[in-house]
Amino acid sequence: MATISPPRSAPPLDRTVADLLKQLGGVPPRRVRLVPTPGTATEKDVIRAEARTGRICELIDGVLVEKTMGAYESAVAVALAYFLKDYLRRRRLGVVLGEAGLLRILPRQVRIPDVAFLSWRGLGGRRLPREPILGAAPDLAVEVLSKGNTKAEMARKLRDYFAAGVRLVWFIDPRTRTARSYTAPDQCQSIGEDGVLGGGEVLPGFELALSELFAEAEGSGA
Repeated sequence: MATISPPRSAPPLDRTVADLLKQLGGVPPRRVRLVPTPGTATEKDVIRAEARTGRICELIDGVLVEKTMGAYESAVAVALAYFLKDYLRRRRLGVVLGEAGLLRILPRQVRIPDVAFLSWRGLGGRRLPREPILGAAPDLAVEVLSKGNTKAEMARKLRDYFAAGVRLVWFIDPRTRTARSYTAPDQCQSIGEDGVLGGGEVLPGFELALSELFAEAEGSGA
């Protein structure tokens, strides 16, 4: 039976897929949605995907990429949001979003930090807009690392955050019970298991021991 070969100028399919995954930071192929065709997805597709499947996706260069988070990582994110909310009750500086908060941080880039703080100053008012995808970069973006995250994926996410105007990024690693605090893609403070997360200029006076964070996540906090 005869077959039709692609034009010589067309790249091999496996090379195309490899290039796409590399562009996305080496994410596992199972997290990349093929409908709509990668490169053509829009913000409307982000909303449709969640409505139809219950899966939350980020939009990266016109590609829907499923967000990955396990139960324990989710508990850590909720615990951190609890401490941030408690801090903000006294300071009234802005709002906290959880792990489903859709943020358009750059053109064709919808990111979903596991926890995000947005200042009223950055939002231009003292009320959170009621939009499914908020067109704003957070002051603080937090990522609780999961097994499915790759180093290249997180490196690209870090670059995107700071390109969008994010001022502070925390990567929290539940596996090692450590964290990294970034004030720029190349400026990082490593925080050990016995260390403390500090809010710096973004959240003045905020301090949280990692041991307290993980105790709260595990249900053994005070």
